[in-house]
Amino acid sequence: MFRTKRSGLVRRLWRSRAPVEGDGDADTGTRGGGTAGCCLGKPGASKPNPGTEAELKALTYSILKKIKEKQLEVLLQAVESRGGARSPCLLLPGKVDARLGQQSYPLPLLLYKVFRWPDLRHSSELKRLSCCESYGKINPELVCCNPHHMSRLCELESPPPPYSRYPTDFLKPPDSPGSVPASTETGGTAYSAPMGFSDSLALQERGEQPHWCVVAYWEEKTRVGRLYSVQEPSLDIFYDLPQGTGFCLGQLSSDNKSQLVQMVRAKIGYGIQLSRESDGVWVYNRSCYPIFIKSATLDNPDSRTLLVHKVFPGFSIKAFDFEKAGSLQRPNDHEFSQQPRTGFTVQISFVKGWGQCYTRQFISSCPCWLEVIFNNR
Repeated sequence: MFRTKRSGLVRRLWRSRAPVEGDGDADTGTRGGGTAGCCLGKPGASKPNPGTEAELKALTYSILKKIKEKQLEVLLQAVESRGGARSPCLLLPGKVDARLGQQSYPLPLLLYKVFRWPDLRHSSELKRLSCCESYGKINPELVCCNPHHMSRLCELESPPPPYSRYPTDFLKPPDSPGSVPASTETGGTAYSAPMGFSDSLALQERGEQPHWCVVAYWEEKTRVGRLYSVQEPSLDIFYDLPQGTGFCLGQLSSDNKSQLVQMVRAKIGYGIQLSRESDGVWVYNRSCYPIFIKSATLDNPDSRTLLVHKVFPGFSIKAFDFEKAGSLQRPNDHEFSQQPRTGFTVQISFVKGWGQCYTRQFISSCPCWLEVIFNNR
């Protein structure tokens, strides 16, 4: 029987669909579980019955066969690389609905459901990545349906779990400018300035484009490499990315021989994407394992404690909120007025969390972690 290239692409796409809970090929690293985190509605749908699976396959085949061959190649590239390869937008009509059983899905939502999140129910659970052509557009006729141009929106738990609370010691300025991170001795956020911050300040002195943040990479209590100054709106931070440009942690020279550090370093994989957007700074977890984040703007401004938030693979979280940050900088507040000129920081740990429910009490005990230092000038 003669088989066309289009039908071959469709079959490869169906074989590359997102595994559901119970499938032998399911990647347990991308699933929710274990300690409670900040992402509500975590991935983990039950395995559909054979009738539903057959209906979904028939519907997916019928939709894919209507898509142009070049567009199928774009979709296949994104799906097979799991977002690791740069793939262009897949622009399709956004107002076309497809019916699955008793439920109707918009075409983009159905493709996101098939190829990334089988438990996805509504578009309100999604956030479009800033790299996408459809980002910021309201009701366009053609919508990008590339599933790896989307992320799941991380919602914060309310009330938060008590085990992850920390005192707001990080708001106090460090005792000495050239000291090690404050988190080495306390639970607080660390400032690398002014010792390391001078690396990026030199850019402004030479008249180059000013940075909006700098990133420091730490392995336990040791900073590895120089501070990475960020001028572009978004930055990929990764260990191994097929077509990655940005801050490659795999190229840094580290003397740490700890087996745990080496294991976690290898699990960073595609890492995270840090993007500066109109409402704040977002962090997208591109890896196959959870990341853990602590930021002042993720919590109630009146709270005396901070939370460590768990972000699952494929999820995005607004790690730094510009509006909340402005309200936190109260002119009569001694702690805020005495902050170093680097402003706020956000701490991100790969794979391993810290807090009262973990063996690690402070982030400086985590194998691999980041410190994002914002420039408020």
